[in-house]
Amino acid sequence: MTQTENIETRRGAAWLATAGVRPTRQRIALATLLVGDGHDRHVTAESLFDAARDKGEKVSLATVYNTLRAFCQAGLMQEVTVDGSRSYFDTNMDEHPHFFWEDKGELTDAPSEELKIERLPAPPEGMEIASVDVVIRLRPKSRH
Repeated sequence: MTQTENIETRRGAAWLATAGVRPTRQRIALATLLVGDGHDRHVTAESLFDAARDKGEKVSLATVYNTLRAFCQAGLMQEVTVDGSRSYFDTNMDEHPHFFWEDKGELTDAPSEELKIERLPAPPEGMEIASVDVVIRLRPKSRH
């Protein structure tokens, strides 16, 4: 293991420790892929599964799904559903909007400081607003 890989693995293990998540070998491997380099990530279960396999990790797609859900429940990540059929998992836990690039199928952060929501509808009786998710769908401009 190189010095950089060792630092990234320690960073992944420390990320799990901040939320009290039991550091199994597979969880540390996935956490390292998610936060090892110190940058936020937007991944699908499939893209994380592919990245893990590329690194030689023996992990099933079901384990990746379960681990991502466990990370969300622990407050380490948030799930962003784009169209009801596709979920992305985001390591940036700050409230912020997203761009969804339709032609690439990618999710990225959008600048929070440019978004202004001035008023929300009142929630139904007995309910409260838990969060507001903003996904701005992008596509290439039509050429006319």
